[in-house]
Amino acid sequence: MTGIGHGPSLRIDKYLWFVRLCSSRSNAQKLAETGHIRLNGRRIERAHAPVRAGDLITFPHGEEGVRVVRVIQLPTRRGPAPEAQSCYDELTVGE
Repeated sequence: MTGIGHGPSLRIDKYLWFVRLCSSRSNAQKLAETGHIRLNGRRIERAHAPVRAGDLITFPHGEEGVRVVRVIQLPTRRGPAPEAQSCYDELTVGE
């Protein structure tokens, strides 16, 4: 189905891997498919859920608890850390 949403998008598993928030794409797929990720407040259960600029992603992250990031731009590759970090804003939770 085309025409759903607005603007370019990227699969959530690829996004999390490209911006180095997950160590591997398979880890990102597992997080998504087990329902541990929320996209704009809605629980997702599929790795191919589309992510767009402006979206909020909430997910568990190691011992740190929960991370919330706002998508600034969609990366075209898995580049170096500074390039990856420029694609999202880290939001603080409950502090």
